Amino acid sequence: MANGSTRRGDAPWDAVCARRGPTGRTASVRHCEPPPSSVEAEPRSSPRKAVTFGKTGKCENPVHVPDLRTDVTAPAMPSRHRRAVLMMIAGAICWSTGGLLVRSLSIANAWEIVFFRSLFMSAFVCVVLVAMHGRAMPRMVRAVGVPGLVAGALLAGTFFFFIGSLTRTTVANTFVLMSVSPFLAAIAARLFLDEPVHARTWLAIAIALAGIVVMFGGTADAGQLAGNLLALGVSVCFAAQLTVLRKFHATVDMLPMVMIAGLWSLVPAFAMMGQVTASAQDLAILAGMGCIQLGAGCLLATAASRTLTATELGLLALLEPILGPIWVWALLGEHPGTPALVGGALVLSAVIANQALASRRGRAQDAAQPLPGP
Repeated sequence: MANGSTRRGDAPWDAVCARRGPTGRTASVRHCEPPPSSVEAEPRSSPRKAVTFGKTGKCENPVHVPDLRTDVTAPAMPSRHRRAVLMMIAGAICWSTGGLLVRSLSIANAWEIVFFRSLFMSAFVCVVLVAMHGRAMPRMVRAVGVPGLVAGALLAGTFFFFIGSLTRTTVANTFVLMSVSPFLAAIAARLFLDEPVHARTWLAIAIALAGIVVMFGGTADAGQLAGNLLALGVSVCFAAQLTVLRKFHATVDMLPMVMIAGLWSLVPAFAMMGQVTASAQDLAILAGMGCIQLGAGCLLATAASRTLTATELGLLALLEPILGPIWVWALLGEHPGTPALVGGALVLSAVIANQALASRRGRAQDAAQPLPGP
């Protein structure tokens, strides 16, 4: 100005309007435009929104200024979510290769398979935990507490049931019958935790049960029947594991729990496996099962769980029972048979529909909780 005086209207158009609290300190700082009554309007290249001041001189309609702490990172959130989805998909793919890898072995001793798979998996997860936590790794393992030890023992049970089932029945039967674990968990929660089960879930359970009956009706011999029952044992252990964790309201880190499960399974597997018959090629495949199929799968799922919701994780984890039979059908020619296809379609449709509806209605408690593949 010519006379050198300073008026409020002389501030730049994007001047900061400070709103002060009762102590005189700035409570919030936001950009606003000066009142049009205080100065003569300056020429502008584009129209501006009128800004008014109240009787106290406070800016009533400040121009929004993005918060750098939130708005700067906002564009990156979809990318972070996308990466988490891809990690969970990759984890489910890793889990789904279990049937294909077992079929690639020259040995059929389930105890021997469980022993070497658990040995390689425990070593892999131990190295990962040391790399992630350093000297704090033992403290991270101890932090799982009694619920983690019990859940790890139940997870170890799934290892035996899973491999035992694969060595006796088709891969399709094993993976499809494993996928009913959310329904068994819902029933267990109703019986032991007094949690209500949604009517939609009861309907899905009935449809899945019909599919299971169709699958068992197509059982060719007693060995395959035993394999189907062992696959249901996987679901029972998963349901018991989830019930224990919810009973104690425990949030257990997946990686230490998986390592504990591997250690739990080593002793009985070693005691029962007898003479080692695995070849060098078999040991290489078993190392892949321990480090990639189970170890890397759980590592990817753990990383994805930091961003995705339980419902999203549960839906993406359903890729495991879908892809598992496809690998052996496409690469090894193992046809599951008509009863398995019909029954499996009923079971998977019921599981997927129940999970999708739970996600749509925002009922996380009805959704399947993500659990590490066996």
